[in-house]
Amino acid sequence: MKVSSRHLGRWLVTAASLATVCAPAITHAQGPAEGPPPDRDPSAYPLEVEPHFAFGAGGIYTASGVGAGLRVSIPLVSDLLHAVPDNLAITFGGDLLHYSDCYYSNDCGANYLLLPVGAQWNVFVARRVSLFAEAGVFVFKGFFNECAPNGPGCSAPSDFGLGPLLGVGVRVHLGDNVSFTARLEYPTMTLGVSFL
Repeated sequence: MKVSSRHLGRWLVTAASLATVCAPAITHAQGPAEGPPPDRDPSAYPLEVEPHFAFGAGGIYTASGVGAGLRVSIPLVSDLLHAVPDNLAITFGGDLLHYSDCYYSNDCGANYLLLPVGAQWNVFVARRVSLFAEAGVFVFKGFFNECAPNGPGCSAPSDFGLGPLLGVGVRVHLGDNVSFTARLEYPTMTLGVSFL
């Protein structure tokens, strides 16, 4: 079937006229909006990804460690408190820390890979603030330089093991899906940004 441009123009004008006349009637039939949309539940996110800077406490060659890492948290259960938004998540990730210079020698150094896994309870106490507590375990693997033979205070640290993970933290929400996150925990302290 062949359609001329003149007939096509008439069809378009007719369709546009009908749409202009019918749209207000359809909107009126749906009824007025019932107030503002409900607030988003801040504890209802599918995944949190948190890149961060990490700081390790002293004890490896008697020095403190610095590095970076990533934490991923997946909420499993929500509304445990009913009155306050909260959730219980599984959290896991990894940190790489560098320790250098023991007290008596500058030729000591170590790099540690920490792999934490634990339970994280998140409580959203205010519109822009949430608190969390974590408990679990971490596996560590160390790669280190040997110190000078018989150097005082510079015995080689353990290069593999398992330890407890325990800490608390706070998120300051910059928007619905981004927050500044600080964690005070054993074995590390972290500062980072969370993407929810």
